[in-house]
Amino acid sequence: FPTACQQCHNTSNWDDADFDHSLSDFPLTGAHVAASCTQCHVGGQYTGTPTDCFFCHEADYNAASPDHNDGYPFECVNCHTTSNWNAFFNHDADHFPIYTGKHRNKWNLCNQCHVYAGVYDGFSCIECHEHSNQGDVDDHHQGENGYEYTPTSCYGCHPDGRADDLRLPGGDTPLNSLKADGGGKP
Repeated sequence: FPTACQQCHNTSNWDDADFDHSLSDFPLTGAHVAASCTQCHVGGQYTGTPTDCFFCHEADYNAASPDHNDGYPFECVNCHTTSNWNAFFNHDADHFPIYTGKHRNKWNLCNQCHVYAGVYDGFSCIECHEHSNQGDVDDHHQGENGYEYTPTSCYGCHPDGRADDLRLPGGDTPLNSLKADGGGKP
């Protein structure tokens, strides 16, 4: 503890510590409210204690499943809250179904799709699929409006990875409904 007692105690009642963490650079929320001072302030170090999550949660990061050492960022708040350490990130519901459907059990590491280290908003479909041969894919999509051969363009028409539920690029209009009217080819 620091030797400047008045930082935490008032002079009229020595037993009453009145340090208000909510006025500090790191207001305590969630599970941090119940943490003891020494859990974060290791060795009695109170000034200069890092406020990034990784400082205290490195062991959680290293033991996490899926393996966070696969290039996950150290900003824990991207997927966790101080109230509940369980990740709120749901890949299937929020982005693309990898735990259900045809992609279930087809991958082991995040970097199989997210091919740029630590960049999780970038991905590539053509690294794994038979679509890696551009000539074949170009032939299959000949005449498709807005078709491009890029690592992520598949997602524009196949947002859930299914060939039978095609969407117009950038929209929610099912292409298979257009085919029924003669308005397009899925």
